[in-house]
Amino acid sequence: MRTIRAITAGSPTRAVLVAAVWFAAFMYAGRPILAGAAAVGLPAAAGWLAIVVLSVIPALPLFTRRAHFTSYTVVAIFSTLLVLVFVSDVLRGVYFFLRWAISARSWPLPDPGAIALTILAAAAALSFVGLLQAIYPRLQHVKVAIDELPAELEGYRIVQLSDVHVGPTIRRRFVQSLVDRTNALDPDLVAITGDLVDGPLDDLRDEVQPLRGLRARDGVFFVTGNHEYYWQPGEWLPALESLDLILLRNAHRVIRRGSAQLVVAGVTDPVGRDTDPARAVAGAPPSATKVLLSHRPHIAKAADTLGVHLQLSGHTHGGQFFPWNLVSSRVHPATTGLHRVGRTWLYINRGTGYWGPPSRLYVGSEITVIQLTRA
Repeated sequence: MRTIRAITAGSPTRAVLVAAVWFAAFMYAGRPILAGAAAVGLPAAAGWLAIVVLSVIPALPLFTRRAHFTSYTVVAIFSTLLVLVFVSDVLRGVYFFLRWAISARSWPLPDPGAIALTILAAAAALSFVGLLQAIYPRLQHVKVAIDELPAELEGYRIVQLSDVHVGPTIRRRFVQSLVDRTNALDPDLVAITGDLVDGPLDDLRDEVQPLRGLRARDGVFFVTGNHEYYWQPGEWLPALESLDLILLRNAHRVIRRGSAQLVVAGVTDPVGRDTDPARAVAGAPPSATKVLLSHRPHIAKAADTLGVHLQLSGHTHGGQFFPWNLVSSRVHPATTGLHRVGRTWLYINRGTGYWGPPSRLYVGSEITVIQLTRA
C-alpha cells in the first residue's frame, strides 16, 4: 500500500479525487452485486453496503498490519470483476445494436439478474484460479544452448528464483516451501534475481530465515531489485548476506569445473544508482562462459557487447495477471521466457512470488531450472 500513501500524501484535494475515482470504479465493477442482490430477493441497500465495504477494505493496511491479505484479495477480485463487467457491457452493446440494426425484435432481451450472477460466479472462480497460480509456483525447465560450451559444463543446472516479494502476504511458510523445492532439484547454482524482500527488516527478519537452508554446489547468488531499495537496503543487504547468500554488487565470481570456467556476474538495480555491467565482468577470464544476473532485462544489449552468454532477469512479472499482462507486453520489449539479444541469451522469469494482489491469472509464478547445453 506504499502506492496509496505516495499518491495521497501532502494533498487533501488529491486524496479526495483519488477516493472519488476509486469509489466510482468500484460502483462500476460492482453493478453485478446490485443486480445479483435483486435477483435473490435482497434489498438494494444490501448491495450498496457490500460495494461500500469492498471499496474500503483495500485501505485497511493504512491503519492496521493485519489486513493485507484480505485487502489485496479484494483488489484481485475487483480487478477481475472490472474486466468481466467491461466485457459484458461491450457484448451487450453489440447485441442490442444488432437487434436494432436488423430489426430482430424477436431476439430475447437479456436477463440482468442471470447475467449478474454469472459474472459474480465467474469472477469468484477466476480469482480462485489466479490465487492458486500465485501461491503454487510451477517448475519451468529451460535448456539454453551455449556456443562453445566446455564439455565440463554440459548439463550445468541453475535454479532461478525472482521477484519473490517476501512481505505482507508472502511469509515464512511460502519461503520454506521454495527452499525445500529448490533443494530437491539438486542445483549446481541458485540465482536470485532481485525483489526478494518487500517490507521492513524488523517485520520480516524471521520470515526470510529459511533462506539459510538453500543448498547448491557452487553457491546461492543474488542481486538487488528495485524493491530492496524501498526498505532500508543498508539494513537488508547485510541481513541477507548473513543467510549465506552471495550478493553480487557489480561483481563476479569464477567457478571452476575441471579446466572449464564459469563466470557468475551480477549488477545492482538502477534504483541503487550504480548499475555497471562492465564493472561486473571486468577482469573475468576471456574464455569463460559468462552468466549475468540482472533484475531488469533492459541491459541485455550491454551484456551482449561484453560477451555475456546468458542473462537471467525478472522484474516484469509477465504482467502478473490478465489483462494487465497485455499492458506489460506493450511497455517492455520482452516480458517472459527465453530471447536472443545479439549473441546473448536472455531469460526473463515471470516471478516466483507476486506483488500486491495474490493473483497470477494466466501468468503463473515459476521456479526456473536453467540447463546449459552445447550448441
